[in-house]
Amino acid sequence: MPKLSIIIPCYFNEENIPITKERLLKNELLFDDDVTFEYVMVDDGSKDNTLEELVKFRNEQPGKVKVIKLAGNVGSYNAILAGMNYATGDCCSVIAADLQDPPELMVKMYAHWKNGIKLIVGNRADREESFFQKAFSNTYHKLIQKFALKNIPDGGFDYVFFDKQLKNEVVKINEKNTNTLYLLAWLNYEMVCIPYTRQKREVGKSRWTLQKKIKLFIDSFISFSYAPLKFISITGIMLGFIAFMYSLAIIILKFTGNIEPTGWSSMMVVILFVSSFQMIGLGIIGEYVWRNLEASRNRPIYVVDKIIE
Repeated sequence: MPKLSIIIPCYFNEENIPITKERLLKNELLFDDDVTFEYVMVDDGSKDNTLEELVKFRNEQPGKVKVIKLAGNVGSYNAILAGMNYATGDCCSVIAADLQDPPELMVKMYAHWKNGIKLIVGNRADREESFFQKAFSNTYHKLIQKFALKNIPDGGFDYVFFDKQLKNEVVKINEKNTNTLYLLAWLNYEMVCIPYTRQKREVGKSRWTLQKKIKLFIDSFISFSYAPLKFISITGIMLGFIAFMYSLAIIILKFTGNIEPTGWSSMMVVILFVSSFQMIGLGIIGEYVWRNLEASRNRPIYVVDKIIE
């Protein structure tokens, strides 16, 4: 009897949980009778009544729901990693608690898994969001696709279905400051993509702030690509070449007596431009060095306050 573990990170989702649990239980009817379900609900340090709603769900479905309460907020991707660590199914799925991703798509993912595919992703072909949200997301995924993970689909993904073998690999990697779901793609197993339209959030307020999006953008690049370091090297070479040509031109003008090189303003522009590039370069290198320091400290990515089974 195959067991499916559904991992759901929860952060300020007290209004969503009552609706989400009903939809998830209805979704079970779409599967074969021999499939058993496990819901791993991870409370990512919520300060509302999310935990109470999760405990209600657990009491209504004893033996099926596992509630993992983290000591503090560590971000959705770290909460997903915590859920993976406690999931016991033959296959797993990660879905958001706000129902922007359709649970009904899971049965198609399961069918691919039965046919031997170990990673199935629901990729966002479209999304019911504002122009700026779409623009930011599409730019992020195109850059990641071009410079880091070439095998991710257009539009990216947050909704995944994967074999326990992949789950074990990601748990073993235990990487800080990364996109946990994209680590599944990084493993390079055969992947099947199922496009869908991401729905607009109807209940509650999203806590996915611009600051968190920018951090994810930086983390993803540093985790999966050395393109920022290559950018520094290439730009440095170009600036060095320009400086050499400029110096050569000044020397020629000086000795030919045609023009006496002057210009305090232009010199300051050059100095400020080069200095700003140096600061940007140091910042990028500093991000890589900081993450090495984080890894060497070996502090836990998350701390579990309690487990309610």
